[in-house]
Amino acid sequence: MTEETAEHQREKEGKSKCTQALFECARSVRAKKRAQTEVLSVRGGVARWKRGQSAQGVKQAVHYAFGGVCDATLTAKTADGALAAAGYANAVMTRYIVENGAIRDDLLTRSQLTDWVDGVDPLTGERRGRDLESPVADLVLDATINAPKSFSIAAMLDPELNSAYEDLQDRVRDRIIHLWQEELNARRGKGGCIREDLARIEVVELRHERSRSLDPHKHRHLWLNVKVKGGDRRWSNVDTRVALRFQNVVNAEGDLAARTDPAWIAALAAKGFTLNPDGEIAQLHHLVRLMSKRSAQIEGNRIARIAWWKEQHPGQEPSPDVLNQIDRWAWAANRPNKPGHLDEEDWAALVRHELLVADPRLDHERASADLGKVAVGDLDLELLAAKAIVDADMRSTGTGGRFSVIDVRAGAIRAIAATGLIAERDELAPLVEKVAADATRVHTVTLLSEPTVPNHIKHLMATNTATLKATLAHRIDALSTTGTTMNPDEVRRIAHVIEPERTLDASQVDGARAIAGTSRTVAISGAAGTGKTTMLKVAGAALRRQGRNMMIVAPTKKASAVAGRETQSDSSSLHQLLHDYGWRWRTGDAGATSWTRLSPGDTDPATARTYAGPRIRMRPGDRIVVDEAGMLDLEAASALVDVLERTGAGVALVGDERQALPVGHSGAMALFWRAAADQVELSTIHRYSDPSWADLSLRLREPRTQEVAAGVADELVRTGHVVLTSNDAAAQQAMVDGWIDASRRGQTIALVTATHAEAQAVSEIIQARRMESGAVSTDGCVLGQEGQAIFVGDVVQTRRNDGHSDVQNRQSWIVKKITSERVVLVSAFDSSDLRNISHDYAGSHLHLGYATTVYGVQGETTELSIVGPGVDAAGLYVGLTRGKQSNSVILVAPTEASAKSQLTEMMQRGSIEETLQASRRAARVEFNRAAQASPGPRAPVPGAMVGPAPLP
Repeated sequence: MTEETAEHQREKEGKSKCTQALFECARSVRAKKRAQTEVLSVRGGVARWKRGQSAQGVKQAVHYAFGGVCDATLTAKTADGALAAAGYANAVMTRYIVENGAIRDDLLTRSQLTDWVDGVDPLTGERRGRDLESPVADLVLDATINAPKSFSIAAMLDPELNSAYEDLQDRVRDRIIHLWQEELNARRGKGGCIREDLARIEVVELRHERSRSLDPHKHRHLWLNVKVKGGDRRWSNVDTRVALRFQNVVNAEGDLAARTDPAWIAALAAKGFTLNPDGEIAQLHHLVRLMSKRSAQIEGNRIARIAWWKEQHPGQEPSPDVLNQIDRWAWAANRPNKPGHLDEEDWAALVRHELLVADPRLDHERASADLGKVAVGDLDLELLAAKAIVDADMRSTGTGGRFSVIDVRAGAIRAIAATGLIAERDELAPLVEKVAADATRVHTVTLLSEPTVPNHIKHLMATNTATLKATLAHRIDALSTTGTTMNPDEVRRIAHVIEPERTLDASQVDGARAIAGTSRTVAISGAAGTGKTTMLKVAGAALRRQGRNMMIVAPTKKASAVAGRETQSDSSSLHQLLHDYGWRWRTGDAGATSWTRLSPGDTDPATARTYAGPRIRMRPGDRIVVDEAGMLDLEAASALVDVLERTGAGVALVGDERQALPVGHSGAMALFWRAAADQVELSTIHRYSDPSWADLSLRLREPRTQEVAAGVADELVRTGHVVLTSNDAAAQQAMVDGWIDASRRGQTIALVTATHAEAQAVSEIIQARRMESGAVSTDGCVLGQEGQAIFVGDVVQTRRNDGHSDVQNRQSWIVKKITSERVVLVSAFDSSDLRNISHDYAGSHLHLGYATTVYGVQGETTELSIVGPGVDAAGLYVGLTRGKQSNSVILVAPTEASAKSQLTEMMQRGSIEETLQASRRAARVEFNRAAQASPGPRAPVPGAMVGPAPLP
């Protein structure tokens, strides 16, 4: 699997293509004695409690939350957006109490909801358990029952389908909250070492009917209060680590319900509707893009109207009521037959009218659809078990290939969901248990020897991954023979000829000597800005003087092209080199990427042509240099070792595992480093003119203890590299302002966010600002990924290599022209470099590129860099080392002390688990940290559900 294919698949899985729950922690901001108040903000459809706002803010945000107007995708992502929509709703909230398997409900007012979130009984005022004093303690865990827009469109078109869809969401809700009460736990005892089963949980439900742009989009939020009652009848806090990991099962349950629920599927079939293989309503999916395009038009109307209002009211900001009116005007503008005053019935009638205009067939009665019959006996249980493990394995790349019993169960549920089976959930329970048990027994190895391991502990590994780790380590060890290095004086003479004005430092000389030497394996690690490119340029010239060739490859085509151009060496993407040497990869029946190698004379299954052998000739003594080697995954590394074994060439891995890791299984560079005959650590920073920042960036890269990390955090704050903001909206605005200011001054800037969704949120705000100023023209529009509106003048990224258009994954462009046939792009760095892409390519592989994640800026150098809140250690380090002149991080923090605490936490890294032994150690650490079942017998909780018996 190529880098961009794997990453695209991961991002695709992160989006809600079918009914699923998205889970986030809502953090408390309570200081001692609750001196501060909290506010609920809505961001990307996920509610989170934030610092330093008023109680009135709570009421307004809750008012919005129950108005049925929310954007769970791309538009209303800030507290300001939530407050602007506050006038849409009434303030009534439904609380569900799940006690010993039984559910009852009641209604809460706004003030009662505030008490409830704060850990107080909303009816009696009694405090539940102890106060949560920590500023990072969780108050509410939020899951969103979400679905494709095609489901909401169906509900809009037909009242019977609307009722059926509501019933489906009711069943999903009940299933989720039952599972939470049965499967989650509290922690008791010193250090929370004892696991306590739950007798009672409480959940508040929020129902939303449409998006911010008033498109149909039905979804629900479920807020699980962290205050739970244990089987011993005491109130305490839910084990959030278990809850977060269990959400994998909750997501899978939503997928299963959407695809297999008999009542829902029958209701669709009665109207002539069926689900396609992706879980979408096949006959309505084409209308989703229409809704997305209409949303883009609405947002354009809204931006223009706000700009007009500000011109009429200089120095003022529109109030929530004004924004409410603008939202409704933006929706109605340029619509035929729009009513003079928009109300609920008018809105629904207009949306239905537009859908019917787009597809008149919707008004015709459809014949009932044939559901087909898939019986349990028809299923290939072995294949389902394999799919379950592939699912778990693909989601385990961040934990060294380790996954849990929970992950296997979720994989089994997803595999069954995709079979076309239609059955009640209780009927599917034995099948789920059977598939999960077979998957674990046949396809995994266990890393712990204890007979009982908590289900959330990641102590299992796919047999294929474990085998790959073990065999690759052995092959690299065997390959790593020792040779000689080049004379250092000769290296310096070559460097002087190439760049007379530049002098290599000692570690650069050592690196070039090793690459130009004869040791079979070389590993060079270096922090950002240590001059790896300069070193490679000298090493390449030294090799050519010896009659040896240097081929630079990288996990991405973009990185290899840049490295080859800057070092004046041959270059290729790693996968292109592997393909040339006969390696092919495809997705197997179970969903795993399988690698095979063709021999000369074999028929290429992809082209039906005879494979004639490699055209890129590597000889003994030649050197393959893997640039950005920290992003090399184990599968590709295994194929690379095969090329080395067959050609006799040597290899040098140049990279940094403290930067972005591969989208697949990591550890390849660590294996080469461990075995390499020559190891070089580049130690001198050349990128920055400020030596103090160079020194600080090195300590930021690898703080070896928490005390060191705290010292780095303190220095970052003290030296002005940290910007404090009060909420997510302010943080986003600071990033936007930074980009706008840099653009005005003609400076290059990198904006780094924690997630792709956050990058797109920031990008869309910048796009809106540029629309207001006229820098982006709305005369032409093309729809990018997920229906995102892109206009002439926008900064964009291409997300897949395309030889026909000559564009590469992660390249940055500016949209120059949009015609009915094509989109013309111009390089963001060279105004003479033009490309043409099709609308189809844009719809699948183009998105806004004002901000990006760490993968988008890896290897880039800009004048300025701004890092957003919530990034991990790699994102923080990479982001804060892109800018030659200035680097800063924006945090949501009320005080400098809070900011330092956040930074210290962000710097904490998980270890690279390159070997099975390292994975066993990591699993042991996790096991020792987990709460264990209380010793001694415990009477069963009355009404608790008993697990289903396995299939015979």
